[in-house]
Amino acid sequence: MMPAQPGSANISADLLRQQRLVKALCAPKFFPRKPKLEETHISWVLLTGQDAYKIKKSVDLGFLDFSTLELRRFYCTEELRLNRRLAPELYLGVVAIGGTPEKPLLGAEPAIEYAVHMRRFHRTAMMDRVLENGGLTPAHIDKLAAVIASFHAALPPAAADSPYCALPAIQKAALHNFEAVPQLLSAPDDLAMLAAVHDASAREFTARLPQFHQRAAAGCVRECHGDLHLGNIVLLDEIPTPFDCIEFSASLRWIDVISEISFTVMDLLQRDKPQLAWHLLNAYLEISGDYQGCGVLRFYLVYRAMVRAKIAAIRGGQRGIARAKQDLVSCRSYLGLAHDCLHRRPALIITHGLPGCGKSTFAQIALERLGAIRIRSDVERKRLFGLTALADSESRIDAGIYSADATRQTYARLHELARGVISAGFPVIVDAAFLRHDERESFRALAKEMAVPFVIASVHTDEAILVKRLEQRNRLGADASEADVSVLQKLQVVQEPLSGEELSAAVTFINNGDATALRSADEAWKSLDIRLA
Repeated sequence: MMPAQPGSANISADLLRQQRLVKALCAPKFFPRKPKLEETHISWVLLTGQDAYKIKKSVDLGFLDFSTLELRRFYCTEELRLNRRLAPELYLGVVAIGGTPEKPLLGAEPAIEYAVHMRRFHRTAMMDRVLENGGLTPAHIDKLAAVIASFHAALPPAAADSPYCALPAIQKAALHNFEAVPQLLSAPDDLAMLAAVHDASAREFTARLPQFHQRAAAGCVRECHGDLHLGNIVLLDEIPTPFDCIEFSASLRWIDVISEISFTVMDLLQRDKPQLAWHLLNAYLEISGDYQGCGVLRFYLVYRAMVRAKIAAIRGGQRGIARAKQDLVSCRSYLGLAHDCLHRRPALIITHGLPGCGKSTFAQIALERLGAIRIRSDVERKRLFGLTALADSESRIDAGIYSADATRQTYARLHELARGVISAGFPVIVDAAFLRHDERESFRALAKEMAVPFVIASVHTDEAILVKRLEQRNRLGADASEADVSVLQKLQVVQEPLSGEELSAAVTFINNGDATALRSADEAWKSLDIRLA
């Protein structure tokens, strides 16, 4: 049952009492500084000095219920528990409010109300504002990926038979998003697009049933944040810090970790920042190793876009004509994004070149341009042998993790992961040396089998520059590759040049400069685009 809005004749006595309480808390001299009051449909937030106090409204909206004092105390405690996992420095405690609504006493018992006590931060530090002001950098995105991946890795998984893993519930939630949209989108073209996305989403869900089952069994459903868009992430000392987890609904936060990262990726896509979106996704996948999650990625990108489309549609039905027009534009934007996510074209790109030539730099630029998934041999080789990306393997040339057998295992793993990404409907870039003909042939055959475009991105660099880059890279120790000049010299001797047939699938990038110069190699990029088309 929807509660009456403040100001209506049927407003509940409890909500009226809360309004008197908030008015008293905002009165001069209650706090050292008169609070600034912010109100949403479910809470009041009082901002005063370095502190913020959040009071939950006495409402029952169906999907959340704060209608009793005991429920509000419970959900304040839940909000504290959940958010301290990610932002302990922001969430200070739950404060009882005693006295009377007209003369409240902060921290007194018996409580007439409860508030979540938070450390206040500047809105300009929120990542959506930072993005709007042009200050969001790839370095921020890398840090955010590390924060989210680390958070997910530490969460206990839901049991495979948990109700949160039940596929009918996942499907119902996804399809429910389409029901509210027609009240705002009524033009024939809009409705046709809505029907097409609805049907394609349903087909995608059915096609991915094996992956949903596998991920439930593998423990990929966890108690996540639940609402991880840019407006719920703040930069604290330049570290992205998520806050405002969903506390009111366990089913909205016990989700597949890929559903969580999909929200942030979708948010960046909708804000017309595709380079940052694909940068974030790839950084997260590289840290987590969860490339199997690509199998359900399209479904969850569409799900997250349609959630926002639904919200825009509902909001548009509640506001005046001028604001409703803005909501219509927003709703169409999310619907269009959902359509695009369902109609991506897979392809297979492999890199080719000696250590230090810039294969990973090329792959980073390409994944952001193409919306692709990158798989790095240096990272996956170490993961295969239980090492982190920057760990020192202490292996010599042709020994340890660089033995011939270890290399065969590594390329087999890259092949397996590439197959999965292509099957999921995404372009994939396999970032490896591919100096042997049989290694390249295996992936050419994979592309042929799966009927997708195949391109060899062959990166060439002058030898003196190769040596300089390797020396600098090893001195910094900030890259997964452990190749040094001695490795370069060995590989120069044993490398097998591209055959005539391979050259017909190859695009050559000359990389004697920095990343900006490589990014500006227009003719090579045009040639790559043509081959992919």
